[in-house]
Amino acid sequence: MAFGQCLGDQQSLLLQLKNNLVFDREFSTKLVHWNESTDCCLWEGVTCSEGRVIGLDLSSEGISDELDDSSSLFGLQYLQNLSLANNDFWFQNSTYEIPSKLDRLTNLIYLNLSHADFGGQIPIVISRLTRLVVLDLSRRPSCRSAAYERSCDEWPSTKLENPNLKMLVQNLSELIEIHLDGVNISAPGNEWCEALSSSLPNLRVLSLSNSYISGPLDPSLINLQALVSINLADNNLNTSVPEFVGDFKNLRYLFLSNSWLYGTFPKKIFQLPMLEILDLSQNDLLGGSLPDFPSNGSLQTLLLSRTEFSGVLPDSFGKLTMLSTIDLSYCDFRGSIPESMASLTQLVYLDLSYNHFSGPIPSFNMAKNLKEIHLFNNDLTGHITSTDWAMFQNLEILDLQNNFLTGIIPVSLFSLPLLRRLILSNNSFSGQLNEFSNVSSDQLIEVYLDSNNLEGPIPMSVFELRGLRFLTLASNNFNGSLKHDDMIQQLSSPKNLDLPSQLKKFPDFLRNQSNLHHLDLSNNQIHGEIPSWIWIPTLNYLDLSHNYFVTLQGPLTNASGIYSLYLQSNQLQGPLPVFTVDASVLDFSRNNFSSIPTNIGNILRNVEFLSLSSNKLNTSIPGSICNISELQVLDMSNNSVSGTIPHCLFEMVNSGPLEVLNLEGNNLRGKISDTFLGNCSLHTLTLNGNQLEGGLPKSLDNCKSLQVLDLGNNHIQDIFPCYLKNISSLRVLVLRSNKFYGSIGCPSHNATWPMLQIIDLASNNFSGNLPSNSLAGWKAMTIDEVGAQLEPDQLGIQGYYQDTVTITMKGQKLVLEKILTIFTSIDFSCNNFDGHIPEELGGLKYLHILNLSHNAFTGQIPSTLAKLSNLESLDLSSNELTGEIPQQLADGLIFLSVINLSFNQLVGRIPRIKQFATFSETSYEGNKGLCGFPLKENCSGDGVPPIFEETHSNSGIVVDWNYLSAELGFVFGFGIVIMPLMFWKRWRFWYSKKIDDIPFKIFPKLYLGKEYRRKPMHRNQAGRRHQG
Repeated sequence: MAFGQCLGDQQSLLLQLKNNLVFDREFSTKLVHWNESTDCCLWEGVTCSEGRVIGLDLSSEGISDELDDSSSLFGLQYLQNLSLANNDFWFQNSTYEIPSKLDRLTNLIYLNLSHADFGGQIPIVISRLTRLVVLDLSRRPSCRSAAYERSCDEWPSTKLENPNLKMLVQNLSELIEIHLDGVNISAPGNEWCEALSSSLPNLRVLSLSNSYISGPLDPSLINLQALVSINLADNNLNTSVPEFVGDFKNLRYLFLSNSWLYGTFPKKIFQLPMLEILDLSQNDLLGGSLPDFPSNGSLQTLLLSRTEFSGVLPDSFGKLTMLSTIDLSYCDFRGSIPESMASLTQLVYLDLSYNHFSGPIPSFNMAKNLKEIHLFNNDLTGHITSTDWAMFQNLEILDLQNNFLTGIIPVSLFSLPLLRRLILSNNSFSGQLNEFSNVSSDQLIEVYLDSNNLEGPIPMSVFELRGLRFLTLASNNFNGSLKHDDMIQQLSSPKNLDLPSQLKKFPDFLRNQSNLHHLDLSNNQIHGEIPSWIWIPTLNYLDLSHNYFVTLQGPLTNASGIYSLYLQSNQLQGPLPVFTVDASVLDFSRNNFSSIPTNIGNILRNVEFLSLSSNKLNTSIPGSICNISELQVLDMSNNSVSGTIPHCLFEMVNSGPLEVLNLEGNNLRGKISDTFLGNCSLHTLTLNGNQLEGGLPKSLDNCKSLQVLDLGNNHIQDIFPCYLKNISSLRVLVLRSNKFYGSIGCPSHNATWPMLQIIDLASNNFSGNLPSNSLAGWKAMTIDEVGAQLEPDQLGIQGYYQDTVTITMKGQKLVLEKILTIFTSIDFSCNNFDGHIPEELGGLKYLHILNLSHNAFTGQIPSTLAKLSNLESLDLSSNELTGEIPQQLADGLIFLSVINLSFNQLVGRIPRIKQFATFSETSYEGNKGLCGFPLKENCSGDGVPPIFEETHSNSGIVVDWNYLSAELGFVFGFGIVIMPLMFWKRWRFWYSKKIDDIPFKIFPKLYLGKEYRRKPMHRNQAGRRHQG
């Protein structure tokens, strides 16, 4: 913009600047057009006043060289506005600092050097630009962003050290905006807050994201009452949010995401009248609830994802008429979605996924501008036919998977002009999927309808969607003539196919696919040989599990593109096949493979997950397996592997990423190598059921991330491993059926294993008293109110591996295929413990199983055990306990389903209330002094015992033992169970779900207050359902 003809000296300075700058002429839109034949005040990027240059905008010009102190830029004495943003003053790994001659431009009121790749210390000269109103020295997005190709370590760092922040701003009292995002300030809360509040009274925009500042937020900030925008995201503030933040009445934008905030967020901040954007996302420890919102609020964007916000959504949500973006995903909200949200006419993006919302989905009939709806992983019910989907002409993504939705699927969804992703998996949609019209759109590229109750023929319309790349139809009741070859060949170029069940052979159309990336033929009835042509060159995910394959057709040299290969639960036999693959995930479990190639580690060098469990392997572990440098999970459990464990396997946890080593149920001998170093990466070590000898390696203490240590059923001889007490992450400790001896008390009074939830020391030679100080340290068993809110997560590596453990109950073994983090158990049975049972056991309020049987405990049963309100199994049998059964036990243990007090020296009347009225005679036999029901011995003064018809309400919870495996000692009839598992896919899914529910059938208390909800995420879901 020109205001008068350009003065000669001004034009000369600008041309000299151009000639000395190195810039990308193809990228440039300003410098490239400067020339002496035109008035410089007419040049792009130049602003003049009376012929003098007062504004210079050289942003995004591809400048890539140093701007030294001799530059003619600093001769432009009248310059008021300067922008060099979005350039690259860091060229060929040379870091250039901000020029020290900037203070010559004394008239500057606007300085923008953001994302220009200047590095080093910010110079003190900027503090001399006392007329500055806007200062932006921000660096490019942090290394947490994937927006740039350059490596995170390559970006030049910018810091405020000397001068520090206080020195920089002390003379800049006119500033209304300061942007130092990505600058390393490294200052505590009181320091940076005081520096700003004492020097910048007119500040309206404060942006310090990713600037390495910490908390707390100092009250001095309240002096900055003109603040309109605060951005402190991506810092380690490590503080709560103070109430005074709600006193910034002019605040319109508040960005606090990923800032390590904790505590309860003040409600009054939500109610600030001018607030338009509030971003609190990715603060895992920050909680609170939503208030009642006032009418005509200004809020447009509300981001609370991945926080601990909870409660119900208020009906006043509908008053926020300006809301366009709502993201409350991965929180703890519950209740229904308010109908009032349907009136949010400006709503464009809605994400309420991963919460506990229940009830029907509101119609959203007034929110016609919606582009994305994410409601997956909730408890939503009802039909979706009440919504007029045809009016959502802008809808691009609809994700309702993993709920309990019923009814038919409206065919109008398939005709929405902009819809790209339709995800309705894992619900209870039923009925026939009708044919639909208007399939001319090529926008719809992903359709997921698997795991519902859909029936009838698959509509041909699905295969007329020209743009379709991802299609899953499996686990439904589709019937009729499934002419897959005829139908699917109509798809132009499918990339992801998950076909319905009942397939008995490979579809022939697969031979001609050239772009297929993902193929899932699992849970079908395909027999015989896996053909060699299945290794489609573009294929990176192949799931053939749960079929009846016996062999693989060679050669296997065309599988190099496979990233994830699932062949588990077939009938494959012979030596383990040698694949030429670059796979990361290989699952060959539950087959009949008999041997492992000795060079396996030289072939599968990049495998991260390798499962060979439950085969018929009868060889030793080849040493070459240690050459798999990326191996994170190795599961060879339940085979007949013999020999010793290669020492290099244990060394892999020191030099590599190995986190899970499961060799359970084999014939391995020798000692466990004592070579664990300080960088040990082990998460799970399971060696149960072998012939291992020697002692427990003391170097295991170096494995600070260890969660599961299962060495049961071996011949290990050692004392109790007190030296492992510093592994605070330990959750499962199983040493049963070995030769351990001595006391289990540890000398230190420090808390030992605060996360411990399962400890099994049964069938050893431990002796002495139970240490009360150790019991108090097992905090995971003492959780009460906090524990009641825990979700039933599972131990293991997310998406890869689930830890398992075997527990003993009523003398029977029970294999928990999934170890829930809310399950707790203590088994000290079959040892030589003596003395009194510690009263401190009553403090373990979250305990579910307690077994102290077959020891030498004396004294009375502590009445404090009545505090174990979650206890469901109690076994104190075969000890030397005396006295009466405390009445408090009958009052307090209301979820008790198993009790055994037999073969002690107990006396007196057996309590006859609540759960105790339901137990049989065997629970009390062998106590000559006991009397009363259910024993035949009447107590003095008793008549005929009355028939109990009323019991506690919880006593009606019955375990349906038909769901349990043969390991519990129950035999299934072949025709009732085995045949359906072989031939009916939906029966297999039903059976799998029942097996998942076993812990809750046996321990019904786990249901209460925790809502064990169905969340059957596909193991490949994260990879396959990418944003299209």
